[in-house]
Amino acid sequence: MITVRHLCKRFGELCVLRDVNAEIRRGEVISVIGPSGTGKSTFLRCLNRLEEPDGGEILIGGQNILAPGADVQALRRRMGMVFQSFNLFSHLTVIENIMLGPTKLLRETRAEAGRRAMELLAMVGLRDKALAYPEQLSGGQKQRVAIARTLAMRPEIVLFDEPTSALDPTMVSEVLAVIRRLAEQGLTMMVVTHEMKFARDVSSRVFYMDEGLIYEEGAPSRIFGAPQREKTRAFIRRVSTFRFHLTPAVQDIQSLNAQLTAFAEAHLIPPHRLHNMALLMDEMYSNLLPPTEAGIDITVNCAEATGEVELVFAYGSPIADPTARHDDTGEMFRVLTRRLCDACRVEGNTIRLSLR
Repeated sequence: MITVRHLCKRFGELCVLRDVNAEIRRGEVISVIGPSGTGKSTFLRCLNRLEEPDGGEILIGGQNILAPGADVQALRRRMGMVFQSFNLFSHLTVIENIMLGPTKLLRETRAEAGRRAMELLAMVGLRDKALAYPEQLSGGQKQRVAIARTLAMRPEIVLFDEPTSALDPTMVSEVLAVIRRLAEQGLTMMVVTHEMKFARDVSSRVFYMDEGLIYEEGAPSRIFGAPQREKTRAFIRRVSTFRFHLTPAVQDIQSLNAQLTAFAEAHLIPPHRLHNMALLMDEMYSNLLPPTEAGIDITVNCAEATGEVELVFAYGSPIADPTARHDDTGEMFRVLTRRLCDACRVEGNTIRLSLR
């Protein structure tokens, strides 16, 4: 469907894309991942010529769209784009935003465009917001309207440029759910995203971008499970860490909960995992293994690419292995860890729990 050969883009002295080569086949969902500043968004903007490449070829159906005389407007009608910042017209209602392109560019009647707009609003779960204005919507609702507006133009492929990056963490899931449904319907998509679980679960292929090119590509199982190249491995294994030293003082527990919530929100840890962490910590320091005078070093490790979360309790003095105890404390510990964790390891004075 789309072939990219030796694509280059510079901004002054800065070379953002230096040799990008890719094949995108009909019906694929391509997730583009990688560190900030590696040209992911620029790549998408070059595909529909919102940015003009400095070299290379982009072929759609065998036609080089960078050739002199290429019909850019026809290209953009075939290739929809959803931006970070919604770009809705504030003076138009939701349904008017969606109808604008089809009536102006596709020459649909208002009745045709209106019927299609209501179908799309139902698909994104916003049929009841048809007459609302953008200022009356949440961020997640605005992005869902933006997706419906893009689909109203009946594109062959949709490019998503970090569609959840401007959203509060509580709104991310509602937008990703819509994109998942589109993937199930077979729509061809390319998604620049920092949502690694989404990339792993939904993509046909993953492009990891670094050094101004597609540094490594492959099926999600290979990119996330067995990356071949050094920088890909480093990115996939990158871990964000939260640490807290807990003493028996109540104010420390209150501070821990507040800081843990902030860390979870910043790193998009799902609410159910935050709940499981809080429950485990409460049971540990209240009933099972309360802190001694030396306290407990609590660490939360969050793998940014996979979303895996590990909770570590390191005690300042020897502890009895709770998995080997044959009393009520041991039984409660085993029940909790079976229900909330995928794995539990006890190593000396340290307990490591992989959260479900």
